[in-house]
Amino acid sequence: MTAESTAAGTASTAAGTVPSPGVQQRGHGPGGFPRVPGFRYPARRPTARSASPVPLLLVDLAAALPGAVTLAGRRPLLGALLVAGAMLLRPHRPPRRTQGVLDELPSVCGRIAVVWLALAALVAAYVPQHTLSAHALATGFLLHAAVDCAGRALVHGRRRAALLRQPRAALVVGPAATAGRVAAAVLRHPACGVRPVGIVADDPDGTEQLPVLSTGAEVQRALIQNGVRDVLAVHPSVRSERAALLRALAESGCAVWEVDADSPSYRAPERLAGFGCRRLELVPGRRGGPGKRALDVTVSGLLLVVAGPLLLACAAVLRLTGGPGVVFRQERIGEDGRPFTLLKFRTHRPVDAHEAATRWSVANQQDMPWFCRFLRRTSLDELLQLWNVFRGDMSLVGPRPERPFFVERFSQAHPGYAARHRMPTGITGLAQVNGLRGDTSIEDRARFDNAYIDNWSLWQDVCILLRTAAALLRPTGS
Repeated sequence: MTAESTAAGTASTAAGTVPSPGVQQRGHGPGGFPRVPGFRYPARRPTARSASPVPLLLVDLAAALPGAVTLAGRRPLLGALLVAGAMLLRPHRPPRRTQGVLDELPSVCGRIAVVWLALAALVAAYVPQHTLSAHALATGFLLHAAVDCAGRALVHGRRRAALLRQPRAALVVGPAATAGRVAAAVLRHPACGVRPVGIVADDPDGTEQLPVLSTGAEVQRALIQNGVRDVLAVHPSVRSERAALLRALAESGCAVWEVDADSPSYRAPERLAGFGCRRLELVPGRRGGPGKRALDVTVSGLLLVVAGPLLLACAAVLRLTGGPGVVFRQERIGEDGRPFTLLKFRTHRPVDAHEAATRWSVANQQDMPWFCRFLRRTSLDELLQLWNVFRGDMSLVGPRPERPFFVERFSQAHPGYAARHRMPTGITGLAQVNGLRGDTSIEDRARFDNAYIDNWSLWQDVCILLRTAAALLRPTGS
C-alpha cells in the first residue's frame, strides 16, 4: 500500500471507515450530491460561457491579409504561409473578462514578429531570389501588428461597453460578513460587468446591503427572477459546505467562480474588483475529453504490450518469494467521487480489511521482503495500474487516487482537496513531478492538482509523462 499523499506525521492507523463518496444515498440529487431542502434543480439553461472567440479570430485573419496580398505578388505560397502561421500561433485561450488590448500587446506583437521572422528565414533559405529586405520585413510587421491591435481594441471595447450596459447578475455565496464585503466591492466597480443581486448565507448579521437568501426556495426564486448567470464563492469552506448548491447552480447554466476574498492571490487567472478569482468546473466532462482518452488508451496499451514480460517476471518472483496473492486490490475514489478497484503488485500484507482501508503508509517498514522493497523503490509495483488506465478507471496523468477513508478526512481538513475529483485520477501528476510524493503536504498536493486541472492541456500531459519517465531513472521510492 503506497502512501499517496499528505502531511508528514499522519497516524498510521485510524478508527473506523467512512462510506464511499461515490455511492449515491437516498435523498441525493444528480451526480450523488445531496439535495438542498427547498431547492429544486431548475431546467438546464444554456451554460454560461466565455466570450466568443470568433470576433478575435476574424480580426487576426483580417490583420494578416494585407501582408499576405503583398507577399503573394512575389510568390503566392508566401502569402498562404503568412496567413497559416498567423492563425496557428494565435492564442487559443479565451480572453479574460475585462481584458484590454494593452494587456495582450506584448503577446500579440511577439507572435506576429515570430511569424514574419520565420517566413523571412524560410524565404532566404529556399527562395533566395525573393529574400525579404529589412525594410519590407519591418513594414510588414508594423502593418500587421497595427491592424491586429486596432481590431482587437475595437472588439474588447465593444465587449466592455456591453458589460456596462447589461452586467451579468450574480449571487454571492459565503459567510455573511465576507459575502457582503465582496458584493459591496463589486458593486463599486461596474466595469467588472457583474452585478450581485443576493447573498447566500446561513447567518445574516443585518448589515448586508443585498437580500440574504438562506433557503433553497429563495435561491431558486432569485435565480429565475434575476436571470443569474454568475455565482461567486467567497470563502474556502463554501466548496465543501455548499457543494450541492454550487453543483446545482452549475448544472442550471451558471458560471461558478471561486474568489480569494481574504488572502492575496497574485497569480489568479482573473481579477474581479481587485480580488483574485478562478472559474470552477463543477459540471463533469469539461476537461480532457476525447484527446486525453485517446492518449491514455494508446500509451497504456503500448506499455502493457512492451512491459508484459517484465510484469510476468515481477509476478513470478513475488509468487516464489512471498507466496500466493501477487495482485493487491484496493478501493480508491476516482472522478466525481466514483469508487473503483485499483491494482498493484502486493508488497505488504495488511492484517485485515480495516487496516487496508485506514492505515496510511508502510513505506518505512524494514521487515518487508527485499523484492517488495525493490518494487516500491522503483515504483514497479504501480505498473499494473496501466490496466486501470486502459479500462478507463483512471488516466495516465491526473490527481493520485486515495482511499475513501482519507478522501473524507482530507476533504474536511483541506477545502481544495475535494475539487481534485473534477477530473480522472492518474498514475502520475503535476504534484508528483514536483516532488509531492509520500508523506508530503496535502495542502500543497491539492493546490498543484487543482492548478493542473485549471490549466489542463494535452501538451501538459505529455510533458508530465516525460518528466515522470526521467524521474524513474533516479528512483527515490514512493
